Amino acid sequence: MSEIADNIARIQERIAAACRRVDRDPSEVRLIAVSKVKPAAQVEAAFASGQKLFGESYVQEFRDKAPQVQAPVEWHFIGGLQSNKVKYLRGKLAMIHSVDRLSLAQEISRQWQKIEQPIQVLLQVNIGLEPQKSGCLPADLEQLTRAVGKLPQLQIRGLMCLPPHCDAAEAVRPYFREMRQLAKQLEQLELPGVSMQELSMGMSGDFEIAVEEGATLVRVGTAIFGERQKKGQP
Repeated sequence: MSEIADNIARIQERIAAACRRVDRDPSEVRLIAVSKVKPAAQVEAAFASGQKLFGESYVQEFRDKAPQVQAPVEWHFIGGLQSNKVKYLRGKLAMIHSVDRLSLAQEISRQWQKIEQPIQVLLQVNIGLEPQKSGCLPADLEQLTRAVGKLPQLQIRGLMCLPPHCDAAEAVRPYFREMRQLAKQLEQLELPGVSMQELSMGMSGDFEIAVEEGATLVRVGTAIFGERQKKGQP
């Protein structure tokens, strides 16, 4: 078994253990292998070990890499997205996690209308109220949800967040817990075209806490593929 396969197996075991601690079914949690800045060969290696979902953050890199991957992987876009680059992603994704404003959602809707296909999206929440980060503020989330939910071809499937960096993983728990509460509040509105079945939260350093607090999608890169190489390294 390859190192990547070993890493994925260990992460899945940790996800299952976190689920058991809070009486969840491990099948409720899906692992997204964050493959940004990693070559197509590593994506193929991860797929060969049973990993199906992969997350990319940079449009140009994704455009170049995706055609090199022959395996039938499920691509998710998880990074910040400019409206003028949406057209390059059209028809190539299962889900976009980072919809944080109406103008972006409108452009996604326009592009997917051209191919008459629906696209699943998550609304990104700036749960830590950090001015340097993207994401809709919690106070504005209901308004954004109502507006985006009316757009053709867009299917809101839940929420995503990048919580503040904390040295101790446990310190992130309140942010994940608040995300779960926000999703519950939106679900109770019973808006057409809107469901809160997905919570995308948790990364290499804190995904077990996220799972305990209700995450259904965890985004793990470093713990699968290793540290990103710095410029100048071979």
